[in-house]
Amino acid sequence: MKQKSLRLIKATRGSGFTDLTDEVQRFIQGAGIGTGLLTLFIPHTSASLLIQENADPDVLRDLKDAFDRLAPRDGDYRHTTEGPDDMPAHIRSALSQSSLSIPVEGGALVLGIWQAIYLFEHRDEAHHRTIVLHLIGE
Repeated sequence: MKQKSLRLIKATRGSGFTDLTDEVQRFIQGAGIGTGLLTLFIPHTSASLLIQENADPDVLRDLKDAFDRLAPRDGDYRHTTEGPDDMPAHIRSALSQSSLSIPVEGGALVLGIWQAIYLFEHRDEAHHRTIVLHLIGE
């Protein structure tokens, strides 16, 4: 059994999606592990990780719009010390995922043909986000 890990630092441009799939696949290919399990973890409370469709960009736009309706920036929140976008970002993060587990077979991610891995930034301003990758297998 072998293990490899990596910390990716990704710059975001504010609220929206950043496709991580190619970078994650390059990590898998360089790890020397053909079969195993990849865990991705984001140690932030105002950004999250998603596996979502990559074929039609309207899917991501609609998803972002839905989150905007679920956690509006103009909501009546108690926590406002970090700005009007902070509490909605925490809610959006709570409704999505901070970690993902993806099987690896033949040295490649086992994703559906239309699936991609996304960093979902919930804050309005640009940030640098850390994503921890951990691969275990043979």
